Amino acid sequence: MIGTIELLLGLLLAVAGLALLARKLKIPYPILFVMGGLLLGFIPKLPSLHLNPELVFVLFLPPLLFPAALFTPWRDFHANLGPILLLAFGLVLLTTAVVGWFAHLVIGLPLAAGFVLGAIIAPPDAIAATAITQSLRVPRRIITILDGESLVNDAASFTAYRFAVAAVVTGTFSFGQASVKFLAVVVGGVVVGLASGWVAASIQRRLDDPPVQTTLSLITPYVTYLAAEAMDVSGVLAVVIAGLYLGWRSPEILTSRIRLVAQSVWGMVVFILNGFIFILIGLQLPEVVHSLSGHSIGEAVRLTILVVGLLIVVRIVCLFVFTYVPRLVSPRFRHRYPSPPWRHVALMSWAGMRGVDSLAAALALPMLTQSAVPFPERGLIVFLTFGVILGTLVLQGLSLAPIIHLLKIVDDHAPEEEERLARLKANQAALSRVLALARTRGMDDGVLDRVRTEYEDRIEQLSEPRHENGQTRFNLFSPAYEELSKEGLLEERKTILHLRNTRVINDHVLRRIQKDIDLAEARLDQSEGELGL
Repeated sequence: MIGTIELLLGLLLAVAGLALLARKLKIPYPILFVMGGLLLGFIPKLPSLHLNPELVFVLFLPPLLFPAALFTPWRDFHANLGPILLLAFGLVLLTTAVVGWFAHLVIGLPLAAGFVLGAIIAPPDAIAATAITQSLRVPRRIITILDGESLVNDAASFTAYRFAVAAVVTGTFSFGQASVKFLAVVVGGVVVGLASGWVAASIQRRLDDPPVQTTLSLITPYVTYLAAEAMDVSGVLAVVIAGLYLGWRSPEILTSRIRLVAQSVWGMVVFILNGFIFILIGLQLPEVVHSLSGHSIGEAVRLTILVVGLLIVVRIVCLFVFTYVPRLVSPRFRHRYPSPPWRHVALMSWAGMRGVDSLAAALALPMLTQSAVPFPERGLIVFLTFGVILGTLVLQGLSLAPIIHLLKIVDDHAPEEEERLARLKANQAALSRVLALARTRGMDDGVLDRVRTEYEDRIEQLSEPRHENGQTRFNLFSPAYEELSKEGLLEERKTILHLRNTRVINDHVLRRIQKDIDLAEARLDQSEGELGL
């Protein structure tokens, strides 16, 4: 037990160190976490860590998918729903079929086992996609489609995975039954997700207790996932739908206190779980190599390269076909979803990173079939899955930024401009309300001037954005106001620390005053154009 605790603490330290290194090197941290896990696997006498598939499906996936959906802009998701569903279902099922036949004809796997491999590696990973794309400065629509695709596609891939595994284990398969079951799993996942989101929203609306509400927020994805799986529908899709629903409703039903606390807690949870899961992927290499039987390492690596190349080619071809052919055939589709520039399609076709859900599915494969014979080529399937994850994360993840530069894709600054205009309208409305109240209630002129001056300063700063280094930025306050305010806050902080150190005030008083100073400083920092969750 002590050894396990020490190992977990060591991994947590590795997460922190690798995250700092990734920020310094400007490398997406999932890539560095996986590479760090690979290196840790070579440390002598390090206890082996087995990645339990159930642990991944139940413990890791729900709390990582839920906040990704929670903070997904529903308006943008809905506006691009057609392309998202086309990729999440059409591309995943097509990739599953292509990889299945390739594995059967070229690698020599039985056809059903080939479809198992295809279903495992078909979906780009939501966790990897969100972690890597969040740092990219590209038009918002690209990020929306990539994140939306990776959130929804697991429903298609896991359902196909179940049917393919059942076909291998039992030796029977019915396309008609599978189609009906697939529809039931998807529709059921949506229904459970909406029901769970509605119940969670109803409970949260009646509470005003940040610790309790944050705890309920952390529990929600687990309850949603387990309820959906108990009903034999898509738990992944249910969690995503619940997150999207709550993300839309939360600004209306949550107080400012719970929002401040919950965002901080979720940010920490996502960071730690992401770090653990990607390092654990790297640590699986010894087990993956050990499971390989009947094939040499060289042969397995060669087959991995072929499969990675096939996945890349299939995604590139399908992205262009799925983007432009429906618009040529259907004027209605073309009118609702205008054709994007080919450079944007090229970038999206290259962003197909696979991740932990694929490895968990591979490791969850049964050892034996119903006939008590070994699952065909299980070790090779696990190795190929690991190689695909490593290859796509490193190759595509590291090359995204250079490809963006090569294709001359620039940020449209739409979120910053929307935020500026929204803040401008909000401050103008607030100023009008303040002036109206002052007239009707006979407010003191000194108080009115103080409030009016602050609002007028914000409105002046928000009226026109500044352009620096090709980026659009705005401030809530004038530079002079920010400079003086920060100096004043710094002096406040020094003063209360001195009062605490000289025992004029105790630590409780210090922390209460320090919280107000921290919030004021955070407000000034946010005014520099930083967009928080």
